[in-house]
Amino acid sequence: MNTRLRAAFTGRPAAEQLHAWGALEPLTSLTGAALELTLAGFGSAVSYSRKVFIPLTQLCRDVCHYCTFARTPRRVAAAYMTPAQVLDVAQAGQRVGCGEALFTLGDKPELRYQAARDALARLGYASTIDYLQSVAALVVRETVLLPHLNPGILGEDDYRKLRGVSVSMGLMLESSAERLTLAGGPHFGSPDKAPAVRLQALRLAGELSIPMTTGLLVGIGETRAERIDAILALRDLHDRYGHIQEIIIQGFRAKPGTRMRAAPEPEVAEMLWTIAMTRLAFGPLMSIQTPPNLQPDALPALLGAGINDWGGLSPVTPDYVNPEAPWPEIERLALTTASCGRDLVERLAIAPGHARELERWVDGSMRQRVLAAVDAGGYRREHVWHAGSSESVPALSMRRSTHGRPTLDRILARSARGEDLESMDIAQLFQARGAAVGDVIAAADEVRQATVGEAVSFVVNRNINYTNICLFHCSFCAFSKAGSVKLRGKAYRLDLEEISRRAAEAADAGATEVCLQGGIHPEFTGDTYLDIVGAIKRAQPALHIHAFSPLEVMHGARTLHIPVAEFLARLRSAGLASLPGTAAEILSDDVRKIICPDKVTTAEWLAVLRDAHAVGLKTTATIMFGHIEAMHHWVEHLLALRRLAAMTRGITEFVPLPFVHMGAPLWRRGVCRPGPTFREAVLMHSVGRLVLHPVIRNIQTSWVKMGADGALICLQAGANDLGGTLMNESITRAAGGVHGQELSAARFAELAHSIGRPIRQRTTLYGEVAAKRRGPAASRRDDSQACA
Repeated sequence: MNTRLRAAFTGRPAAEQLHAWGALEPLTSLTGAALELTLAGFGSAVSYSRKVFIPLTQLCRDVCHYCTFARTPRRVAAAYMTPAQVLDVAQAGQRVGCGEALFTLGDKPELRYQAARDALARLGYASTIDYLQSVAALVVRETVLLPHLNPGILGEDDYRKLRGVSVSMGLMLESSAERLTLAGGPHFGSPDKAPAVRLQALRLAGELSIPMTTGLLVGIGETRAERIDAILALRDLHDRYGHIQEIIIQGFRAKPGTRMRAAPEPEVAEMLWTIAMTRLAFGPLMSIQTPPNLQPDALPALLGAGINDWGGLSPVTPDYVNPEAPWPEIERLALTTASCGRDLVERLAIAPGHARELERWVDGSMRQRVLAAVDAGGYRREHVWHAGSSESVPALSMRRSTHGRPTLDRILARSARGEDLESMDIAQLFQARGAAVGDVIAAADEVRQATVGEAVSFVVNRNINYTNICLFHCSFCAFSKAGSVKLRGKAYRLDLEEISRRAAEAADAGATEVCLQGGIHPEFTGDTYLDIVGAIKRAQPALHIHAFSPLEVMHGARTLHIPVAEFLARLRSAGLASLPGTAAEILSDDVRKIICPDKVTTAEWLAVLRDAHAVGLKTTATIMFGHIEAMHHWVEHLLALRRLAAMTRGITEFVPLPFVHMGAPLWRRGVCRPGPTFREAVLMHSVGRLVLHPVIRNIQTSWVKMGADGALICLQAGANDLGGTLMNESITRAAGGVHGQELSAARFAELAHSIGRPIRQRTTLYGEVAAKRRGPAASRRDDSQACA
């Protein structure tokens, strides 16, 4: 990259620098640097929104001299679409999978036309804005579409009205050159196109925290220097408010019937220059769009100049602003995008960056609609699949792509060698979309094969959840009976006799392990946990006792007023053999203070595991993901586990636990996502394998969360273990999961053989099980010997 452009990577370049670059740097240098910034901010993703276009009215008080959308009353069949017409279009879009309702309309036509005032009166509204509010609310009530509104210049009261029925709005700046509003200019006679007026409206939107799409119209008579001035004016606003969600760089179209019908359209080079300058000015994180229907022969060049978004595409409605330019087919656009080493990804009407901060940017009445539709990256969920549900698993790329991705390939090569990955490297792995998902999955599976071999392992065990009464108030938990009478099931506490009976029943059924976890009962002390372990050990000395989350361990130590390490040593002496690394949720206190504010902190959780390893107790480690956290929290979590595992080598396995939302208080309150998408759930296994290699050898997939078909995909994406047969799994069931409470050893073997892999029954610590203790499906010599 040209070293003179380095300032774009180290901070915001000053206005003087941008003007100098624009005047002196060759186009190839500008676009090369812009592309590098784009890939740093968005990876391979190029987004679009599947939408319907709703032209509520084509009457407008302005007379822009290039526009064919605005018409006079004589040239329209009706001044406004009726509510029924609006709903028909919206429902047609919903039937074909659209997620956005784009309302476009002229600016305050009632201020110019009696016909508009009369039509509004017949409809029962005083203004176009009042009517827009009503029909947008209708779309919200009757469909799943998210409205994006383009109503022109608004005042503060207008913005407040419309914020509650939309997730974003749009107002093109077009140009900041005042001279274009003078006689002979394209905006002469259009009061709403005065740059000061438009910038003031954009400022108001920022003050009210409304995500705004804006942009430039290239080729209407402005100079390159004036374009840079417009970019800088938008940057100043965004630096102050952070509300500009996307910038559109759109080329002027010479249309018959307009005063500018003979004006020259901008050449592709002008578009590339403007895109690159916008990217250099704003840096890697601003979403920059160019509509693909306006320059269909230049799509690879546009991608190479710094855009990351194709805008809204409709399978139902035309582009009413540019009706002469049909939308490209989405499938064909995906192929074109892929040919450039990029992946077409669907987004919502609110751009990904703002969709990840809904409390700030979206009205409370609209947030749950967005949360139900969004993934961890802020894009639209790809499928209806949810963890713990009965929906079929969606198709997922499982093989390496044919298009080269040098940056991704370098990251995958480093992870295969067991090198530490940087935060940005791990983030790029999680951001994989489309064909790039196959690259990550294939690389993870190759590392799995080289590390632990072909065998799929499992343990015959029984879960004993000895109480669901809990002092704590974790907002993701549907198992605890603390303070909620709405959650399924009754409160209970098993006595020592019943716990011992269940352990004996497990041993009789061939189990080698009992896994014990429960709520933090207000009457429990450290002696309670010691008594539980002792009772099982006396009754079934051969059983491996895998018990007590770090939260339970800390509670026990505190009630006995002894250090955690001392309590762990006592537990080990009583018969405890290993700890489940649950209660981890997300190892970020920013998240924990929301979902489990009274639970152990990140540092405390890590300290318990460190102490356990020091006294000779191995642990597992989990992550519970897909609720309120963001991708960077996943990165923090994996890095914390890697650091600990590299230090102690005491973690036997990493277990991704996709959030099951159906019965969770967080979901019922409408403040979280409905679990991860299937792609995200599988990637957690793959990225976990790559990041934690070689310090954690085993990656377990939860058949309870993923279902049998989902677990099979994970076993081909880096996982090597199916976990336990369980007998009485109840925590996921309490949250609404439907995948059962037990799988047999024979069923595990069936699953492994269905993907051409051998099965291996293991001990809790991944050792060999004595032949007489093996389940029938794991007793074949060829299977047990096939594991590494």
